This record gives sequence, structure tokens and C-alpha cells, in this order.
Amino acid sequence: MHAKLKGVPKLAARRNAFRDLHSTGCFVIPNPWNIGTAKYLQRLGFRALATTSAGFAFAHGVPDGWVSRHQMLAHIAEIVSATDLPVNADFGNGFADDPAQVEANVTACVATGIAGLSIEDATGDQSQPLYEFSLAVERIKAARSAIDDCGFAVLLTARAECYLTGHAEPFAESVRRLKAYAEAGADVLYAPGVSKREEMQAIVSAVAPKPVNMLMSSDLGLSVSDVAEMGVRRISVGSTLARAAWTGFVRCSREIAQQGTFTGFAGLMPYDEVNGLFDRKL
Repeated sequence: MHAKLKGVPKLAARRNAFRDLHSTGCFVIPNPWNIGTAKYLQRLGFRALATTSAGFAFAHGVPDGWVSRHQMLAHIAEIVSATDLPVNADFGNGFADDPAQVEANVTACVATGIAGLSIEDATGDQSQPLYEFSLAVERIKAARSAIDDCGFAVLLTARAECYLTGHAEPFAESVRRLKAYAEAGADVLYAPGVSKREEMQAIVSAVAPKPVNMLMSSDLGLSVSDVAEMGVRRISVGSTLARAAWTGFVRCSREIAQQGTFTGFAGLMPYDEVNGLFDRKL
């Protein structure tokens, strides 16, 4: 499968550039959900992109987590092909519970040309929201093994989903898990849902010198420079840009359906301006 990758030297350059971004400073990695949004974010000057499983699912009319492995791999490959930037794949829980299958699926994901991918420890089962600790660690080890066997410099992000799954002690458990994931071979650590400055700073310290990703899914009153001061290396926005687009769509369409008016169209970008954002190649 790897031999079929086109532009391998360019992919190597993207992967090296992505790794370099994590060495110093702090950067924003926004999350497109289709080719058009990926191209526009590149045009704005962002230095890397990340897929969003939720944004992609919403665009296909299903809830987050209901997209198949095959569909997600095709989507990731599409985003990689649409841009010159390094792409980090939101690969959910690896589309498997068993570490051996996670390893196989990560191998397939690496073959899409990504510069990085994330594996989370949420099961998707409300009766047991998180994988048992030792199994969660083994899953990260399996993802690490897959990447190493591929021989590509792909960054592995390990996600502790304690805040998002309603754990009784999300901070303490996130630190415990992220430290173990770092030892298991994760390159980047990520606890989505952290909103308190002191907790984020403590997480950064706990896994140092490995870089930490912070999710900005709402306006917390923090700027990029504020987050950088905490020691965070990478800021992602998850499904937030997709939800912003859905917010505008829902408001306008509800107004038409319920009130029979079109005031929601005020201030929209003109057709020619949107049309001019893109080149003439598909």
C-alpha cells in the first residue's frame, strides 16, 4: 500500500515540517471537514490542518462516531490530497477495541499520507465510557508500533477523554493516563475539555518535555498568546468551525421555514467573492 503513495518526498517534507512545528512556540491547527474548507484554511496561512470526525459526520447526516472506517480513511486521504499542508487525522478510537486491530487500522491510516494522527481512549459505550487503564495503554503502544513499522515520521497524539466522558475526577485521571501514554510512545498529549488555566499548565508540566494540544471549542476568553503562555504547543478547534457553519445554516433555514422571511441573508459573502476563493482545478 505504501508504494502506491504519490509524491512520497513531498509527504516526507510535510511530516518533517509538522514535527518541527511541535518543537517550539505554539501554533493553531484548524479542522476543515471537506476540500473547500481545507483549501481556504491553507489560503489563510495556517501551517497545518487536522480532520474532524464530527464535522465530517455532520456533513454526511450522521452523528459523530457513526462513520465507518472505510469512509473515514477515504475522507482523510481526500483532505491530504486537497492541500500542501501537513494533515493530522482525527482517527477516533482507531475503529477497534483490540490493540492488534488498532495497529492494523493505524497502518492503513498512515498510508493515506498523513503527518500525524490521534487515538482516543473513549469507548463510545455509555456503560463504560473509557477503556480500562491497562488496555488504553496497550492501544497506544499498538498505534506506536504500527507507525514505527511503517517507517514514516508520523506523529502520534494520544487523547485522554476524561473531561468529555464525565469522569468523576477528570483532571487527576487525565494526568495519570497522559503520563502513561507518553511512556507508551505518544509524541503529543491531549486532554480535550480542559478549560481551567491551572489545570492545563499542570498537564503541560506533567508530560514535559512532550508537547500538549489544547482544544478551543468555545470562547474561553483566551487568545493564542494566552494559551502559548501556558506552555501549550498546539491549539485545535475540533468540530467548532463546522458547528459555526451549521449555526448560520440552521438560523437562516429556520427563519425561512418558520417566519417566511429572509433577514438571515443580510451580510453574507457575495457569490463572486466565495466563487473566487478557489482555483479551477478539481
